[in-house]
Amino acid sequence: MTEGAVRVGLVQSRAPATPEAALAHLEPLVREASEQGARLILTPEASNMMQRRREARDLHLADEADDIVAQGLSRLAAELGVWMLVGSVVVRSGRAEDDRAANRSLLIDDRGRTVARYDKLHVFDVDLPNGETYRESATVRPGDGAVVADTPFARLGLTICYDLRFPQLFRSLAKAGAEMIAVPAAFTVPTGRAHWETLLRARAIETGAFILAPAQGGEHEDGRATWGRSMVVDPWGEVIARRDDDAPGVLIADLDMSAVGRARQAVPSLSHDREFLPPR
Repeated sequence: MTEGAVRVGLVQSRAPATPEAALAHLEPLVREASEQGARLILTPEASNMMQRRREARDLHLADEADDIVAQGLSRLAAELGVWMLVGSVVVRSGRAEDDRAANRSLLIDDRGRTVARYDKLHVFDVDLPNGETYRESATVRPGDGAVVADTPFARLGLTICYDLRFPQLFRSLAKAGAEMIAVPAAFTVPTGRAHWETLLRARAIETGAFILAPAQGGEHEDGRATWGRSMVVDPWGEVIARRDDDAPGVLIADLDMSAVGRARQAVPSLSHDREFLPPR
């Protein structure tokens, strides 16, 4: 297990409707996190734009190599000498046979190089009790593989938003060595109010890993409202840092990485899996 401490910075944002405006919105927040000593900085899901209508979104959709936010944050990581997880950018999937976008996390090192990518596995198709309807599968092509990446601080597992509801993914990341798991999100207000903290704490307890959850928050230009309340949960399930609002800002937390080993030694459930027959 990794020892030592690392300071992380979670950016809570309110993504505008265009990548140009999104980069201008994010850059001062990333700089603020760096000024506060964060060595790993994480942004939320849909960092490059929040657009509910596909027609409007596709006007700004680009390949990853040309996305304004992905490239701008890469340059910023190199300038500041920090590692950065771009929680996700919505970009062209690169699949000629499928015109849907990819909802993609990018892990960027302190030289501005993209060292890992993850496409959101579970897309958000739901009819909420308040009448809101979401069909992410209509516009986003789901990924097909889990990702754990090495950083100088610890092994980092990648997830995005709705993935939070699938504990088997988190377990697979932990069993592959993840000591920190990122959950960049743009949670709806009804589901955020009801489930956000409970699910984050449950995933931390189940995996014995730090959960890093930077979120979108507030009323967006496209009319969508997101929950905010960015949070860091330790491997014992304790919330060690949180924002209690939807406002754009920065959340700083110092992680004692030895806590991962202590939690997994105290409750070694990751090594206790057993095969079983499914219910009839």
